[in-house]
Amino acid sequence: MTSEHTPMNGGRMSSPEDVAEELRRRIRTGELRPGASLPTQAVLAGEFGVARSVVRQALQRLQGDGLLTAVTRGAPPRVASLPEEEPASRPAALGPRLLSAFEHEDVRIDALCLTTESLLIALGESLRRIWQGDLRPSSVQVRVLLPGNDIELAFPRRTQPQGEDDVVHDRWLQMRDAFAQVLRANLQSLRTHGISVDVALRELPFTPPVKLYMLNGREALFAYYTVQVREELIEDRPVEIFDALGLHSALFSFESSAGVRDQQFVEQSARWFQALWDTVATPLVPEA
Repeated sequence: MTSEHTPMNGGRMSSPEDVAEELRRRIRTGELRPGASLPTQAVLAGEFGVARSVVRQALQRLQGDGLLTAVTRGAPPRVASLPEEEPASRPAALGPRLLSAFEHEDVRIDALCLTTESLLIALGESLRRIWQGDLRPSSVQVRVLLPGNDIELAFPRRTQPQGEDDVVHDRWLQMRDAFAQVLRANLQSLRTHGISVDVALRELPFTPPVKLYMLNGREALFAYYTVQVREELIEDRPVEIFDALGLHSALFSFESSAGVRDQQFVEQSARWFQALWDTVATPLVPEA
C-alpha cells in the first residue's frame, strides 16, 4: 500500500479508532475484498506511523465488528465475508462506541432519549479511563433532548388512567432529573483534568418513540422503544403500565465511513436532532 492511503490527523498520532476507521473505509469500498489478507501488523504500523499495539487494538475492534477474522499475533487477519446490507444489521453496544468516541481530541455527543440512564451507565468506562489518564480529550460537548416536565407521556403511563393520581409520571420525572443531574456532575468533574466540558439539556413537547446517539458527527446509534404492558411496584402497590425498557433496546450503528447509505443516515439524523434542538426544544433545568 502506498502512503496516499495514510489518514492525516493534523500532525497528531493516530489512535486505534483512526486506524480502524481507515481500514473500515477500505473494506466498505472494496479496496480490501472479502477473503483478502491484510498487511502484517508491522507493515500497518509503519504505514500509519504508530506502534504495533495501536494497530493490534484497531484490528481487534474490526474483529469485534465482524469485519475481520483470525486476528492473532501471528498470520495477518482476513477480511470477513459480509452481506451487502451488513453495516445496518448488527446491534451495537453503547459503551464501547462511546469509548472510541472519547479517543478523539474533541468529543461531541448528542442524545435523544426518555431518560439518561443508558447514557450514564455506558459512559462509566470512558470516564474511568480519563480519570486514570489513559484518555485525554481536549473538550467534551454533550447535548441531550428529553421529554418535557408537563407533557402527557405516551409511555411510561398507566394502562388505565386514575384521575389526578399520576404516580407513574411522577416517578419517571424523578428518574429523569436524577439521572440527568448525575450525568452532568460526572461530566463536569472532568474539568479537574483540564478538559473543557459543556453539558446542555433541553426538553421536548412529545414522547420520543426512538432513542438516538450521535457520536462526533461520524456515527449514529439508533434504537426503537418497544412499548409493552407490564406491572410495576410503585409506592408499595402494583400498577399496570405501558412502558419501554430503554436498557434493553437494540442499538444499531451507522457510520459515515461505512458507505453512502450509512453516511446519509448519519447526516439526516444530525440534521433532525439539530432541527429539534433549534425549534421546539426549550431549556431543561432538572429539579433537585
